[in-house]
Amino acid sequence: MPLTRAITLFKKATPALGALTAAAVVATTPVPAMAQDDTEARLRRAEAEIRALQRTVFPGGDGRFFEPSISSDNGPAPTRTTPQTTARPSTTAVTDILVRLDAMELQLQRLTAKSEENTNALSALETRLAALETARAPEGLPEPSSTEVTGEATESNLEAMTGTGSGFETQDPPATEPETAATGPSPERVAGVQAITKPQTDDAGDDEYSYGFRLWNAGYFPEARQQLASFIEDYPNHSRLTYGRNLLGRAFLDDGLPEEAARWFLRNYQADRTARRAPDSLLFLAESMIAMEDTRRACIALAEFGETYPAVATGRLADRYESNLQKVSCDN
Repeated sequence: MPLTRAITLFKKATPALGALTAAAVVATTPVPAMAQDDTEARLRRAEAEIRALQRTVFPGGDGRFFEPSISSDNGPAPTRTTPQTTARPSTTAVTDILVRLDAMELQLQRLTAKSEENTNALSALETRLAALETARAPEGLPEPSSTEVTGEATESNLEAMTGTGSGFETQDPPATEPETAATGPSPERVAGVQAITKPQTDDAGDDEYSYGFRLWNAGYFPEARQQLASFIEDYPNHSRLTYGRNLLGRAFLDDGLPEEAARWFLRNYQADRTARRAPDSLLFLAESMIAMEDTRRACIALAEFGETYPAVATGRLADRYESNLQKVSCDN
């Protein structure tokens, strides 16, 4: 702004401004050439003081209007700086979408890898479970999947298994022991049986069956047969009935009584071929025939098992089925 206008403005602002204005007028008055250097220095100092006075009269001013504060010496005033803002990269909607797609693809890859790991682990677990069931089927647990039955047994096979002279009646087999021991159990055996606890749940029938299973699993086969026979008689409509009859047959077979075992296996299979333990009973029936050295009936039972339960024959009971096939020659 012109110097005279600035002087007028600062006279109205403060008395101190008047004194500085007068000094500025004196500084701008023409002087001889020999005093020009001193006059120039005084003029620069007066301008600096006026700028300082502007900042005092108009507080809050920023760099857009006023110079920074003068230094203590009479050197040139520092150059004015203006605040700079950091430039931020601008994004568009397409850029945001691409970033989100990259994140989704990465997450999908991780989920796919985790799914494959879980699938492999599950497959290994199923293989181990099948091996354990083949070695000693846990009668106290339900099947991992429903039994698949593809068709009915042929009439010729049924006649061969239950016909006249076969020795296998279709009526209920006796659940009592074939022979009564002359002497009672030893004190050690009584203590061992008493050490096996009986479950106490809301399902009394399941408790009876589970107790029989525990006795059989511990190797107390006579006691297990007595317990399972009581369960079958007292709970004829229980969901564990197919397990109970099959396990009763195994309690005979594992104790070296294959003929009595075969009766219970055949009964359980004929009662309901879609039951959970029907395929097991048919396969154990073949084992009973092998133990009795009756190859013809063993082959009939094995053929019936492979025809009626192909999924089980190639899955859960595949190893046991193949093992029994190796024990007999069923070519004829």
